[in-house]
Order: sequence, then structure tokens, then C-alpha cells
Amino acid sequence: MRRLGAVQQKIPCVLMTEVKEEPSIKRESQQFRVLATKTVNPVALESNVECALATEKLDGTCCYVTVYKGQPHLWARLDRKPNKQADKRLKQYHHSHKTCKGFTWNVEKDFKTLPEAWIPAHKVQHLDGQPVPDEHGHIPGWVPVEKDNKQYCWHSSVVDHGAGVALVLRVSAEDEDLLEITMVPLVDLLEQTLELIGTNVNGNPYGMGSKKQPVHVLVAHGSLRFRNPPPVDYQQLCSWFQDSPEGGVEGIVWHCNNGTLVKLHRHHLGLRWPDGETFLNTRPVVVNVEGTVKEYDITRKDLFIALGKINGHGFKRLQDIQIDS
Repeated sequence: MRRLGAVQQKIPCVLMTEVKEEPSIKRESQQFRVLATKTVNPVALESNVECALATEKLDGTCCYVTVYKGQPHLWARLDRKPNKQADKRLKQYHHSHKTCKGFTWNVEKDFKTLPEAWIPAHKVQHLDGQPVPDEHGHIPGWVPVEKDNKQYCWHSSVVDHGAGVALVLRVSAEDEDLLEITMVPLVDLLEQTLELIGTNVNGNPYGMGSKKQPVHVLVAHGSLRFRNPPPVDYQQLCSWFQDSPEGGVEGIVWHCNNGTLVKLHRHHLGLRWPDGETFLNTRPVVVNVEGTVKEYDITRKDLFIALGKINGHGFKRLQDIQIDS
């Protein structure tokens, strides 16, 4: 199985987009919408998107596994953003020029301070040794997840750095119709990006867990593949999102053979998300952590242990998982 592209940068839309001056259905405070046109993005055409692998775009928060202090470690997404003064200048420039292109940054003075361990994402451009922001004024990057940092407590719940393992949701190797929650060694996830989903992430569109017993998992990008993806055609994509059982997803990410990633979000088509039950939360799932709690010497009284108690249990739907607190 080929290694799929990691999500280190913003992914372009598979269709060309246009901005319309009307309230967004994605963000209440946003007074414009970015909508897809019927024209396929030349980047997608050049990358032979029709032969690409179509996978589910998940609604969570992006994570990355790379080395920290000599060991495989989970990192959280943290973009470096402008401070208030610089952001005000950027908005004034955009208002005057109708674009952010051409805006001049002083990287040392215009951006918020970040943790010392922060690193820029791959392919971020550098100038004179300093990472350069994208057209929106962000510098994509990562910060290591520390268990005592409350801001990343849900990230911490799915990883045990001492044991070197993470809780991962993936397709069962024995049955492609079945999902499984299992423990995966972090070393096997090195240089991969994954999505953290669950109870306390982005409003929990997948209906996982409860306030009393939250459930969170990591899902490797590109691991949930569509059996019958639609052609890259505006009308057929619209129909698929609204009528296909597989279409109850936030979006599609195409992994092209040359490593290029392109995506399409429901909002690009003017469709709401979430909209009723999602495709993911109706899929059957089994908890498969047999032996791993003892094998990895996990002693924490948390999600790892709770899942260990229901090892081998199957559920008709992901949202039906019930674990004791």
C-alpha cells in the first residue's frame, strides 16, 4: 500500500472557487462565502485527479507524529498568527486592495510569541532564516503535546508517550466494512498526519462518547477510502453529497499519484455540515486492544483502561460506543 500525502499545508479545492459577499453557513461571523465553480482546478487536472485515491475529509483537529526529545511524539497543529496591530494593518490593506497579496510583513515584530518547541510545517517558505506567512498571514506549524497542558488535554487522552502508543480508529484488516479502535505504536505513525476526532472536538459531529465519558481517537489522513467516489464534476459531486450513503461526510480529499492533495468541502457547494447523521457515525466498529494494555505497561486510569474493559465488543454504529467511567 502506497504511503499517502501528509497534511502539512492548506489543501487547494479540486474546483476553482469564487468569493460571494453573503453570510457564510460555515462561520456565523463571516460575511462572505467561498463557493466552488464548475471549472476543475488546473492543479487537479495536472495531477490526474480522476486516477487519485478519494478519501473522507474528517471534521476534527490536525495532528502530526514526529520525533521530540529523541522519541516519537504527537504534535498538535498551532499556526503562528499576526498580533493585533499587524492583523489590523492586514485587514486595512485587504480592504483597500481586495487582496492580501503584496502585503509586507516583519516576521520578528508582527507575530505572536509561540512555545519554544514550536516548529513550522513542511514546505513553509523561509526568507533570511525566518518562516514566511501565507497569503492569510498564518505560518502553519506544530507544537508537541505535553500531558500537563490543559489546552491539549484531549490530544493527551489518545496517546501514552511513555508506552509509545496511540489510540487509532482505522478500517479492520479482516473486514473492510468494519472499523476498529486499536492501539498503534507511535513509531509506526512517524511523519504521518492524523485527525483527532471525538466528544470535545468541533462540536462532535460523529456523536462519540458523552460528557461523563468522552471518547477521542486519531484517524490517519487518507485511511478512510470511498468505494464509489463520484467523478470530479460539479453536478455529480452535488448529487453524491446529497444522495449517496457515503456522501454524509464533511468533504473529500483526493490523494494524487504525484503526491498532490486536493479537496472539496460541502460548504464549497453551499451544503450544510453536519446535516443529520454522518456516514462515519453509522459505521460498525469493534474495540480491538487485546493484550496491549499489559503489553505496553499502561497504568493510567483513563480512556486506554476504559477501552481495555470493553475489548472485543462490537457496536453497530460508532456513535453507540458505551464505556464505563
